[in-house]
Amino acid sequence: MTQLPTRAMVMAAGLGTRMRPLTNDRCKALVELDGKPLIDWTLDKLAQAGVETAVVNVHHFADRLEAHLASRSSPKIVISDERDQLLETGGGLAKAAPLLGDAPIFVANIDSVWRETEGKSELSRLAQAFDPERMDALLLITPTGNTLGFDGPGDFFMGEDGRLTRRGERQSAPYAYTGVQILHPRVLKGLPVEPFSTNLIWNTALQAGRVHGCVMDAFWMHVGDPDARHAAENRLRSRA
Repeated sequence: MTQLPTRAMVMAAGLGTRMRPLTNDRCKALVELDGKPLIDWTLDKLAQAGVETAVVNVHHFADRLEAHLASRSSPKIVISDERDQLLETGGGLAKAAPLLGDAPIFVANIDSVWRETEGKSELSRLAQAFDPERMDALLLITPTGNTLGFDGPGDFFMGEDGRLTRRGERQSAPYAYTGVQILHPRVLKGLPVEPFSTNLIWNTALQAGRVHGCVMDAFWMHVGDPDARHAAENRLRSRA
């Protein structure tokens, strides 16, 4: 039986430049979507999936974000402080590694939103599909046509065995990464605490065939800028 992750890393330290002017007085994690801060959409999903502890990195308007998180009872919040230096996604994981334990973890961005379909939990599906013997990372992906707020050429191709490969520079790929994954912390060992992208972690695992994908059933909303936020609110309210 698959053991569901009880820890998560929530990436909340970014400057949120694409979300301006909404991030002129707060971090992106505290921008509200339908009356609820984005980070709470993420933390609520993690709590529902059985996550007991969430490590949250902070940088932009860090004091305000910490004050907000102090009001939460579930999951337990542990702060990874990046006030002195913003470390990007990979560096943020490397700095937080001592707080994450040795078992597989959820890693989630705060601008990834969806409403579950037919009572299914996308995070539980993702966890049940993770096989640490074959995988270093299992990415929650979605068909590019089943999205809101995503207009890129896609990120990955997926083989029949579930393994992912990146699209070429001039290719379009059928699947987009939703900003949510399960990662085995062994891939963080020895990494420098300096700014770098999670893509560098994936590159090593992709070459070894150890990055797989799980296709989500729900409709995915990438809330990355004010227009996408407005569109996501309209969709949520129309289906309330």
